Amino acid sequence: MTIKEALTTLPQYALPHHALSRMLSILTHCENKPWKNLFIKQIIRYYGVNMDEALEPDINAYKCFNHFFTRELKPGVRPLTTENNAIASPADGTVSQAGDITDGNIFQAKGKSFSTTDLLGGSAERAEPFNNGIFTTIYLAPKDYHRLHMPLTGTLREMVHIPGRLFSVNTATTNSVPGLFVRNERVAAIFDTDSGPMALVLVGAIFVSSIETVWHGVVTPPSIESVQSWRYQDNAPTLQIGEEMGRFNMGSTIIVLFAKGKAQWDSELKAEKAVKLGEVIGKTLV
Repeated sequence: MTIKEALTTLPQYALPHHALSRMLSILTHCENKPWKNLFIKQIIRYYGVNMDEALEPDINAYKCFNHFFTRELKPGVRPLTTENNAIASPADGTVSQAGDITDGNIFQAKGKSFSTTDLLGGSAERAEPFNNGIFTTIYLAPKDYHRLHMPLTGTLREMVHIPGRLFSVNTATTNSVPGLFVRNERVAAIFDTDSGPMALVLVGAIFVSSIETVWHGVVTPPSIESVQSWRYQDNAPTLQIGEEMGRFNMGSTIIVLFAKGKAQWDSELKAEKAVKLGEVIGKTLV
């Protein structure tokens, strides 16, 4: 851990993560026009948000800051791959890591790893299909589009809400906090696809006021004390590749898992690579 990373990370251990996120949620849903417009303008200016891509470029049209933050894109600005056997990027963002799941462990950064079992809520049975499979972790910065879409067509089998803290998920914290992605609150969705099981794990972070999915709505808040799961059988939704599956109300990270021998990442999918929604990030093998 560098001195800069320590100064960024160590104070977070003492912060009341959920209380701060609840406070920001109130602010980001405030409909006071001068306040929300000032907030939106500052974010656009500071992070370089490209409003030319937004379906609604006029900030006055947004009811509150959160509506701006989860804004829709213009049709066609994120073309969905049409390549055979393609895995599409689920989000705009930057790759934190991508690679193999080795003996049930996923690489985080700088010698730090965490287990697939812990990531998926402590169930060895739930994690077993992904042992020795592949993963990628994609970080969404404040400037990015914050809706999440399907990398492959899949039928939902289970959703799991896992309680935890809300550390930042920026590079400094990822490099410094052991087991960051299994410490933070998260929502995991397990899908059955033509290429075996696929898990999409939506990881919360400091100031992420909520995580929601298209089939359930808002999953968190409220936070919970223990793991909660929903199984989908008779009325399980099927979502097509490229279809919206959820969103972060403020930014965070998505982790994608595939089973062994079912898929492979593109050779260029490496740490620090910028990706755009819908572009090819890998191929299915079956």
